Order: sequence, then structure tokens, then C-alpha cells
Amino acid sequence: MSSDDAYSSFLDQANQDTGASKASTTTKTAATKAVDTEVPVGLQNVKQYYTSEADEPFEPVSLQWNGNNMPSEDEFAELIGHDSDVSTMSTKEFDPRGQYKDVLQAVEQAGDGKSRIFHVAHGRTRAEYYVVGPDREKGRVVGMKAWAVES
Repeated sequence: MSSDDAYSSFLDQANQDTGASKASTTTKTAATKAVDTEVPVGLQNVKQYYTSEADEPFEPVSLQWNGNNMPSEDEFAELIGHDSDVSTMSTKEFDPRGQYKDVLQAVEQAGDGKSRIFHVAHGRTRAEYYVVGPDREKGRVVGMKAWAVES
């Protein structure tokens, strides 16, 4: 009978929470601002994931912007509250296989028919991709963003 008790004790110890799951939930510590104004309904309905080592969902973006043109890289960094590398990229660089057409189309429909892609670096292996377009009528930049892990 003592061997059964010892085995049961072993199983209880093996199934205790080690706290490892808590450590993995802090991967997005360098968060940037994505919403400070009303999000267009069409963006709330997009269900797409950005394919990387993390496969994260696209999330809506809606930020107040009263500029006449799309923000520059520096202006966009300030808009999202990021103090490091922000760069633009072409649609072909961002989506060489055409798998994010729904995201691009939703962004263009939510705004003025144009879009720009910003790559926001968070260290060497993490980044956010912002696909945004102007909505001059409502004084904002709208779009989608997704996290990526690229090693």
C-alpha cells in the first residue's frame, strides 16, 4: 500500500503548476498604442492571422490623425508611442504570396482607399506590422496590426 501512496504523491507533485505558463504570457511587453478613437466595423470583422513563428491575429487600429497625408515613419512612431525603429515597406515585401489581401482590402475600404505598411521593430526578433490608411473625414488613421516573431 505504501508504494501506491508514493506513486500518488509523485503524480501530485508532477502535476503542480510550475509557473512556466505565466512566463510565456509576457512576450508582448513592448506594446504600442493601437486604438484611441472609434474602430470601423469592417475592421472588427477581419479574422486573419499573420504567419510567423508566433502566428498572431490581426487587430484593429484606429488612431487620431489630422495630417493631410499619411504619417511619415517618425510621425507614425510618435503616434503609436514607439521610440525605436519604424520603417515602411511595400505591399509586395509585406505580402509576397498574396495571403493578406483581405486585410489590405478591409483597410482600404475603412479609410480613403489607400494603405501603407509600417514595420515596427521590438528588438532583434519581435516586430509589429501595421497596415493602415487615412480616414480624413473622421481625422484618423485606421487599419490592422499584427505581432510577428522572426528569428
